[in-house]
Amino acid sequence: MTALRRIGLFAPLLALSLAGCGLNSVPTAEEQVNAAWGNLQADYQRRADLVPNLVATVKGYAQQEKSVLTEVTNARANATRVQLNASDLSDPAKVQAFNEAQGRLTQAIIPLQRLQEAYPDLKSNQNFLALQDQLEGTENRINASRRDYNTAVQAYNTRIRTFPDAIGAKIFYGAKPKVPFEAAAAAQTAPTVNFGNAS
Repeated sequence: MTALRRIGLFAPLLALSLAGCGLNSVPTAEEQVNAAWGNLQADYQRRADLVPNLVATVKGYAQQEKSVLTEVTNARANATRVQLNASDLSDPAKVQAFNEAQGRLTQAIIPLQRLQEAYPDLKSNQNFLALQDQLEGTENRINASRRDYNTAVQAYNTRIRTFPDAIGAKIFYGAKPKVPFEAAAAAQTAPTVNFGNAS
């Protein structure tokens, strides 16, 4: 049997074994993680864009609640300052810092949304109600996007750790597990809302 013929017999077997080692499935799974991350970033950006409009609307009604408005404005600034891109998704410290900054903004927004209870005029303001509705919808989108991202991360991490894809993931890609989002420590404590100074 000639060498060329031997190679011809083993080529399909070699191609099949390489295909089973994650050459295509690992990058596909990683791209799914990146796409889910992009969707989550878009939802965070939508929230960051809505917050200044909501703060501006509330300012006219809630002059004595400046501390709430200042806290929301600062939390938004800090949340947009902490950047995380797809190449950082394997770094637990960077993911945690990003998640904590977003969590602080979430916690700061809650008292802002509850200001309508203390200011009856604000409750009837259509701009405020529309912005609040959009913000609530955005928070729901963020939760759904986090779930989608975590599902994609779980699928990717499982793929790069199980046989036979683990072979290709390690040898060809040097794949590292991606970090899922977890609830920030601050999310475990409900925010305190006090309108004792409201007139």
